[in-house]
Amino acid sequence: MKCQRLQRAAFAGWLAVCGAVGSVAAALPDYDLHVIYDNSPASGGYYNTETGMVAPSFIERVGERLPTTTERFVSPPNALKLHWKSASGGAWHAVIKDPGRDWRKLKMVGDTLAFWCWSDTEITPENSPRITMQDANNYGASPETLVSGDARLPAKQWVRVRLKLNGSQAIFRDTSDAAFKMEDAVAVIFTQGLDDGAEHTLYLDDFVIMDSKAAAAPAPDAPRAVQVTAYERHFDVSWQPSRAENVIAYRIYRSVDGGKTFVPVGTQRNAWTRFMDWAGAPGKQACYKVTALDLEDRESPLSDASAVAMTRPMTDDELLEMVQLACFRYYWEAGHANSGLAPEILPGKQELMALGGNGFGVMALVVATERQWITRDQATERLQKILRFLDSSPRFHGAWAHFLDARDGKVIPYFGLYDNGADLVETAFMIQGLLTARQYFDRDTPAESAIRDTVTRFWREVEWAWFRKEPNSDFLWWHWSPDHGFHIDHPLIGWNESMIIYLLAIASPTHSVPASLYHTGWAGQSELAVRYRRGWSRTTQGDHFVNGNSYYGIKLEVGEGPGAELFFTHFSYMAFDPRGKRDAYTNYFKNNRAIAQIARAYCMANPRGFAGYGPDCWGRSAGVNNGGGRPEPRDDNGTINVMASLSSMPYTPEESMAALKHFYRDLGDRVWGTYGFHDGFNETWNWFDEDYMALNQAPIVVMIENHRTGLIWNKFMANPEIAPALDRIGFKPDPEPVK
Repeated sequence: MKCQRLQRAAFAGWLAVCGAVGSVAAALPDYDLHVIYDNSPASGGYYNTETGMVAPSFIERVGERLPTTTERFVSPPNALKLHWKSASGGAWHAVIKDPGRDWRKLKMVGDTLAFWCWSDTEITPENSPRITMQDANNYGASPETLVSGDARLPAKQWVRVRLKLNGSQAIFRDTSDAAFKMEDAVAVIFTQGLDDGAEHTLYLDDFVIMDSKAAAAPAPDAPRAVQVTAYERHFDVSWQPSRAENVIAYRIYRSVDGGKTFVPVGTQRNAWTRFMDWAGAPGKQACYKVTALDLEDRESPLSDASAVAMTRPMTDDELLEMVQLACFRYYWEAGHANSGLAPEILPGKQELMALGGNGFGVMALVVATERQWITRDQATERLQKILRFLDSSPRFHGAWAHFLDARDGKVIPYFGLYDNGADLVETAFMIQGLLTARQYFDRDTPAESAIRDTVTRFWREVEWAWFRKEPNSDFLWWHWSPDHGFHIDHPLIGWNESMIIYLLAIASPTHSVPASLYHTGWAGQSELAVRYRRGWSRTTQGDHFVNGNSYYGIKLEVGEGPGAELFFTHFSYMAFDPRGKRDAYTNYFKNNRAIAQIARAYCMANPRGFAGYGPDCWGRSAGVNNGGGRPEPRDDNGTINVMASLSSMPYTPEESMAALKHFYRDLGDRVWGTYGFHDGFNETWNWFDEDYMALNQAPIVVMIENHRTGLIWNKFMANPEIAPALDRIGFKPDPEPVK
């Protein structure tokens, strides 16, 4: 069938295939509660594996990892390769881990491990490896041979294996009461079986946990309305979901011969109806179809219509818009049906909502409205849903908790017993976003009037002064619990991400604090403030707030040591415009620029010799695997946080743009996905995470917009309470022009 060409602009019309927020995911099995492995994001060795051997046995490996292969697969574009020799007196093992399963605290659903095997020779009980599983408590299932009794694994064909580990066929049973729990499974382990002394190869793919008692169902129906948008180096393929409720994934097929032949190129989780296919260079044409799969690996027919597009060179401005749009989709497409808020992290618990990251998301919503990625009516409808949810959620002296359950608004004490109340920092991050929206949605309509009224009420109800803990305290305090009071005992002391808290507390129209707290708290010089800074930075440089030293030839006026994790320069400055003004200590725009320049210079110096670091590959900050995040050898494990350099765009436009082009053009197939750039990567380890975070995606959208137009800065600063607060603090115009 020939491709049907879609005539569409690069950014227009993408909402047509999104569907209602949460309408798909609500009815589907949770992909993360079933799938252990379907693909490696990078070629070479799969990072989430471990291997070991004792001679004369042998196992093929890349470093310490199990190799991947594109020679054959079930779930495109790759599979794992297990090549071994079991010799007398030796041993080998291979561990396949579920990425992040332990810290995400997700529970598997099912009682049977299923996966696909392709063997170069027949596998019998005499040459079969053993297989077991491990759970998060380090308990293991009883090992079993991959095949036993009269069973055989035939050569040179894909066979799906199903195992109920700890079942009646177990080789031996554990004598203790400790028991492996499938719901807590975090790894599949292959080990040496009988010592036949011959080499064997198994290709392994698509490891899932499924229910052996599940009723059989027909194959899902096909997805619909496939569309494709071509960018410079990739195709963005989207579709309307299958109507079936048992879909676990989608498979994407590409044709480069005008629709005559379609080959599988990728697999996507069920809740995401969008896939990025990499072309590698401009001027490539392709068209696409999509199928749906269930846990039994039954596959729907190909979607009826196909979509075609051609990649093309893009200007810097087009690249910026592309990145902003993709990162915004995290909040729009992954927003929860009940709350309208995006999860803290994906993959992860979809009901876990972080307040601050979604405050950033509100600012991203403003950007999306201004750039017409969504209509103004769509934006106000989503914002009203968010406000209704926030209004129904518990508040503690006007402040919200860090984490809320998207299903019912209840507090999730994610960090422990004492984290069950107010989080003033997260509340401030939300309030700055809402105040920005209050200024942007200024039309005389019922919806926009209601938004302004609700935001104003929330703003007036935050009791900032309560968080002094004592009437004469020199600080604000981060947390308060209705059951444990200020037990966490965390004072808000800069230099860090908390400047916006003091600005808002001083600006509050109802529960303000004296402007002197800015100087005794944020910029405090007291013994407590100095001890605090030394405690987390482990340096005396900048321990009195001011610094004055130079690093890599760049002078730093404020901050501990050689700068900071770069998110410190973003989170308080997404709404507050630091340009053209200074307080008693620094011009924060220039100081933030210095911190970004130091961070880049550190990566260029690369004192620990990590792979990839350089003038266009820089950015150290908090993330899934950052190792510390500061530009210092002791805090550096080789991981680059993509948001760190891209959100520094207002401070270092040329350097950040160079990083964006490198990330997209050179590493894009490994660091770019459904919602734009992933959290981070480590080329030394060949580790490329596939995580998206609310604290990452919106700062990229917002800070790039501030670089392009100043939209968010202009709207927030227009709030009438802000300028008088800055005057009380002592901000003055900076006579040095901003470069």
